[in-house]
Amino acid sequence: MEREVQRARIAFGSGRSRPLRFRLQQLEALRRMVQEREKDILAAIASDLCKSEFNVYSQEVITVLGEIDLVLENLPEWVTAKPAKKNLFTMMDEAYVQPEPLGVVLIIGAWNYPFVLTIHPLIGAIAAGNAVIIKPSELCENTAKILSKLLPQYLDQDLYIVINGGVEETTELLKQRFDHILFTGSTSVGKIVMEAAAKHLTPVTLELGGKNPCYIDKDCDLDVACRRIAWGKYMNCGQICIAPDYILCEPSLQNQIVQKIKENVKEFYGENVKESPDYERIINLRHFKRIISLLEGQKIAFGGETDEATRYIAPTILTDVNPETKVMQEEIFGPILPIVPVKNADEAIKFINEREKALTFYVFSHNKKLVKQMIDGTSSGAVTVNDVIMHFTLSSLPFGGVGSSGMGTYHGKYSFDTFSHQRSCLLKSLKMEGVNKLRYPPNSQSKVDWAKFFLLKRISKRTLSLLFLAFLGIVAAVLVKAGYY
Repeated sequence: MEREVQRARIAFGSGRSRPLRFRLQQLEALRRMVQEREKDILAAIASDLCKSEFNVYSQEVITVLGEIDLVLENLPEWVTAKPAKKNLFTMMDEAYVQPEPLGVVLIIGAWNYPFVLTIHPLIGAIAAGNAVIIKPSELCENTAKILSKLLPQYLDQDLYIVINGGVEETTELLKQRFDHILFTGSTSVGKIVMEAAAKHLTPVTLELGGKNPCYIDKDCDLDVACRRIAWGKYMNCGQICIAPDYILCEPSLQNQIVQKIKENVKEFYGENVKESPDYERIINLRHFKRIISLLEGQKIAFGGETDEATRYIAPTILTDVNPETKVMQEEIFGPILPIVPVKNADEAIKFINEREKALTFYVFSHNKKLVKQMIDGTSSGAVTVNDVIMHFTLSSLPFGGVGSSGMGTYHGKYSFDTFSHQRSCLLKSLKMEGVNKLRYPPNSQSKVDWAKFFLLKRISKRTLSLLFLAFLGIVAAVLVKAGYY
């Protein structure tokens, strides 16, 4: 591990990852990899997750290609230094903010979307000019193998290194010093990553999970709401960090919601869900048993069928769920949808705020005033109104959690910023030393008063222009008096 990290650090130290042209070339090569080896990538992911290649392409490959195109289009602007506002002391100087790469960064991917959740942050790290150690999830063995095979064929082999392995290898990897770590996974493992990073004062981006609430108001189109919720909840067999985890609604809506979602499941997956090519399986037996245990003592209104041999769990809805039961104490990460009755929006807000902050919060309502109340009265990584999941597809929005659901963001420009240091640059002249006498000892009240004026005075562009014209006037007068004109 140490040798591989050192190899990346030497490559970064050579400076070849910094030029804009190199970054663009690497991103273009990454896009070419996805396009040319599409069948291999689709087959690997489909094999790991029992997923149809159509679903793999639409849920993982499309968003990666879109992200690369966005970065290629905008990177020349992002890497450009941005001028900074100046005060009177520095009005004649050059001040700007220059994004620079952090160095060698570590990206630890997740198993539920093993391609997009690994490649998305990689795009940002390359764009920012870093060297990258990539650690795919060992639970998706075929995807991990294809990434370790393909990435070195298309990208710089010393700057972008894939390391495969399980807990032992990841633990050893975390002992190394990095300049940033981005981890996607559970809150419990996120704490381990953060603890390891703290030993080197390494900053982290943690994309974690949580129990994402979904409030359904009685004033909404229930047919549309339930269709969108059913799509988002049962996609990838519920193994999505931004899936609706549970529903909050008035008691009178429960039976209607159950019936409508039941109809949607039939529409999406047919009479026999188990035979549908669009319905996936739980990743492994350990997670299968964990999810099954959440059903104990619950009122199953729909679904509940399981098959351990194939790790199949049917789309399931629970009603009248007690908030103190196990299913409401941990992130479900599976196809179980509890419904918790609440009296009204105020009680829903109170319910949400009594728990850890979620990665995302969903609200369904026609009532704009109520929507604003729900947004203003709660805190979460993101909010989506009258839909689910779709905020992930918008690269202009930062993706990330808050509190126990994570820290830091990425996607689009936010990925570039995450993997960049915003370096402050002030370029002064060695001339006009007379102005600097105000800051040199011995001090006096007069100097303090002048310093307050120069440092605290807020100047508009118009005032700055007038001051500059006045300065030019003084210079002209001096020149005339000296006989130059």
